[in-house]
Amino acid sequence: MSDGDERVAESSATAAERASPRRRREARRLLRAEVYYAAMLAAFAVLAVLAHAYAYFAWDLWLARAVQSINSTAWAAFMEWASVFGNRWTPHAITVATALLFFARRRRSEAFGLALSAGGGAILSNAFKLLVARPRPAAELVGFAYQSRETSFPSGHVIFYVCYFGFLFFVAYALLPRRSLRRRAALALAPLPVLVIGFSRVYLRAHWPSDVLGAYLLGGVWLGFSLAMYRRWKRRATFHAEEEAAEV
Repeated sequence: MSDGDERVAESSATAAERASPRRRREARRLLRAEVYYAAMLAAFAVLAVLAHAYAYFAWDLWLARAVQSINSTAWAAFMEWASVFGNRWTPHAITVATALLFFARRRRSEAFGLALSAGGGAILSNAFKLLVARPRPAAELVGFAYQSRETSFPSGHVIFYVCYFGFLFFVAYALLPRRSLRRRAALALAPLPVLVIGFSRVYLRAHWPSDVLGAYLLGGVWLGFSLAMYRRWKRRATFHAEEEAAEV
């Protein structure tokens, strides 16, 4: 072997040694993510089966009454407002408008990723509502009945908020310049609707706490899948060869 070949071999070995710890760390992170993902999916499956068998749980009634015990006109108005983005046609309009904005900025992977996350979440929500067929909280249990023809498990509002605002949170984290005011504002504001919507749906007598918990689990699982597809599309520039050069 010549001196040149020996230097190339040594350089390759050194690079492999440097890469090996990084690959092990990546493998560990991937394994942890898969374990969390499987645990969330299993927890949702168990909760869905139980929700199909029981109209509500004992802890549902106790926790719902605790949340609904806040007697404040301002708080009630805030809870109503917090649910507005998930009412009727509003989530569809918001999703389409945001996707079109991404298209206008030549961010096609983001547009399709958002459509997959929010649109797929809506399909899953409707499918499981039909499968589980759990009734809404009854008036004699929570004070008054929420007016809706849909069944209760899981909460469609919560799933939309997780899939829509959750996707925007990760896009802002990945694309906006570090230490910029826009990035800080987006990362601070995007999680707030996701946190508040669960309280809102229980306070408004629309859902049991277990409906909300199931929606967080299912929404988190679907958001994780959508983000994985989004990252794959970004690596391959699937939808637009120039999007890597687009400015936020």
